[in-house]
Amino acid sequence: MRLGRQRILFVGGKGGVGKTTTAGALALTLADRGERCILVSTDPAHSLGDLFDRRIGDRELAIAPNLWGLEIDPEGQVEQHLDQVKTTMRDLVKPDLYPEIERQMSLTRLSPGAVEAAMLERMAQLMISGGERYDRVIFDTAPTGHTLRLLSLPEIMAAWTDGLLRHRNRSDSWNRALKKLGPRPGVGDDISFLDAPTEPGDEQSARIREVLLDRRRKFYQARRLLLEPGTSAFILVLIPEKLPILESRKAVASLDEVKVPILALVVNRVLPSEPLGDFLEQRRQQEAAYLREIESLFPDRDRVYIPLLPRDVVGMENLRGIGRWLLPPAVTPG
Repeated sequence: MRLGRQRILFVGGKGGVGKTTTAGALALTLADRGERCILVSTDPAHSLGDLFDRRIGDRELAIAPNLWGLEIDPEGQVEQHLDQVKTTMRDLVKPDLYPEIERQMSLTRLSPGAVEAAMLERMAQLMISGGERYDRVIFDTAPTGHTLRLLSLPEIMAAWTDGLLRHRNRSDSWNRALKKLGPRPGVGDDISFLDAPTEPGDEQSARIREVLLDRRRKFYQARRLLLEPGTSAFILVLIPEKLPILESRKAVASLDEVKVPILALVVNRVLPSEPLGDFLEQRRQQEAAYLREIESLFPDRDRVYIPLLPRDVVGMENLRGIGRWLLPPAVTPG
């Protein structure tokens, strides 16, 4: 794998193809070479703890020299975010409106997309701030879903935020304070107008404005990081079977369309070449056809082939063995 200095790596793939093992092996190998890495699981059914044979959870935990692990708890993220919103809103409204705040927060907690939005915000925060503490931030994630939604969220947040601000403008007649936040053509990624000064003496308006716009700024910044080839890259894991190949083909097309850099394809669980029994020989012949299909579909992609191993990959030494396939000792990132 021709790994450069990208500090944000996404390792994705269809369920059951070995993406968590690949992400763990890559992170541990880089840590062994002296790079400070954090390995982040975004899957609600976390398995990092099983892989490293220890409890990890939703806090940055040292699991090896130079290596930290984190299993994001999306529901916990929702609760934390709603608590922050409630605290802010209680400071801004009269006490007789507190019950309405509670009702709205309860509805938000159950709304479709609340958990994913909280997950994506935590990912965005790690992308932005992770560089202060780590050389690499490695996400064990879905093949394309989270990545593509991180790209679309700035526009979604812009529409939502501007709508709320326009509504507040109409409701409270704060035209001068919020006039500059109305819709304007061609804003795109230029959000410098968000930092324009607020009307003097309108502290409450400024606080509301900042709360609404903070997340929007965060997602714009995360998207810029995601689209920088020298900063971020995607590693796609698959196995030589029909459905994973089809899904990988769609994933590559989707990522190419939005210009997310793809670093490599990791083809996992390839049968050994030595003679096998009749049953496995038939499987190998079928697999050989799929391997040719992978080469045909992705001729210009860097590909790494990892053999099928006789035992489950659990523990540091087994992960280091996988790491030697991903990044052979002679290959130094840079």
